[in-house]
Amino acid sequence: MSNQVREIPHPAAEEIELAAVLRMCGEPVRLEMVRTLAAAGGELKSGQLTGAVGLPTSTCSYHLRLLREAGVTRTRAAGTERYISLRRDDLDRRFPGLLEILVRG
Repeated sequence: MSNQVREIPHPAAEEIELAAVLRMCGEPVRLEMVRTLAAAGGELKSGQLTGAVGLPTSTCSYHLRLLREAGVTRTRAAGTERYISLRRDDLDRRFPGLLEILVRG
């Protein structure tokens, strides 16, 4: 078994598309995840986020993957843990004020 950590892919900041961000955040569960991350003000363990939204781990993993692939969140691996955070700086640079509008609701 390899001890090598597999890199988690994220789109480059300049590749984040407004339509993809809006599509991902237009789904209530994903919007709740974004709001929970914003309220936390930093990283959350994936299990903490799963507990906060009250859905099965597999369902949350699916939604988290979609948010990551759209460029809304960043996932950092540390051992067996996954830490999730908003890509606040990238999103603010690409779409000033959008994240605050989404979070305020």
